[in-house]
Amino acid sequence: MKFSVYQVSRKGGRATNEDRMGYCYTRESGLFVLADGMGGHPEGEVAAQLTLQTIAALYQREARPLLKDAKTFLASAVMAAHQQIMRYASNKAMLDTPRTTVVAVVLQDGTATWVHCGDSRLYLVREGHLLARTRDHSHAERPRPGVVEPANRNLLLTCLGSPTTPLFEVSAPTPLQQGDRLMLCSDGIWGVMDDTLLVRTLASRPVSDAAPELVEMALRRGGPNGDNATLIAIDWETPDAPGSAGISTDSISDEVFASTIQAGMPAEGELDDLDDDAIERSIAEINEAIRRSASRKT
Repeated sequence: MKFSVYQVSRKGGRATNEDRMGYCYTRESGLFVLADGMGGHPEGEVAAQLTLQTIAALYQREARPLLKDAKTFLASAVMAAHQQIMRYASNKAMLDTPRTTVVAVVLQDGTATWVHCGDSRLYLVREGHLLARTRDHSHAERPRPGVVEPANRNLLLTCLGSPTTPLFEVSAPTPLQQGDRLMLCSDGIWGVMDDTLLVRTLASRPVSDAAPELVEMALRRGGPNGDNATLIAIDWETPDAPGSAGISTDSISDEVFASTIQAGMPAEGELDDLDDDAIERSIAEINEAIRRSASRKT
């Protein structure tokens, strides 16, 4: 399995960054997750962080090195994350619960399977064309006949951490081709530019250039009051692609689990902010683990 990946998150015009993102992988499977903590409710960043950590911890337990069923895993992992948020709020006797949207994708067996809840999105681009995009759980994208819609049609119909059971959708496994691009992003990205511009930018250059450019475009368009802008961009490549750069799992052993997401469940007060420095440190640790594993096999 081989892929290139670039992730970036910026605070924008908000006081804090409530977005969280990260990825983890084994020799034969990869998981990419993005969560957007919701403003207007307490501790959105906690809900987002709990979501990442819960899903990553379950993935580490079940990807040995493949998930038996990606669709089943994603559905159960999202519900487990919701339950962790509710447990956190109950333990702290919170009058209102932390809430977050989430989008996650599993890459294995040459396919992509994704889940989303709320308005964090996944885009799949092939040869410069939009092949698939998640449909937001919002009044704007899911109008209900006979129902008077709110003035703000971007209001969400569901999320993790809500007192009601969250709604989410899991895709069928989609076969990938060399050069396919996937992007997970928060509404701070897609909310200020249309899909045509997003797809054109993502498809026209390496993800290491396209990802930071998209974030900078979002920050400029969002202005001084702009939202947090966060994305993960992935370029899928076959293992034999000549001259390609990125992460190759071919040389790592089956027991290696690599992650930019803090593993396990956090104790109160131990939620780490995945800023750029923390991400870079984690990636360095991953690369060192891969190097050691490859050395043992040669």
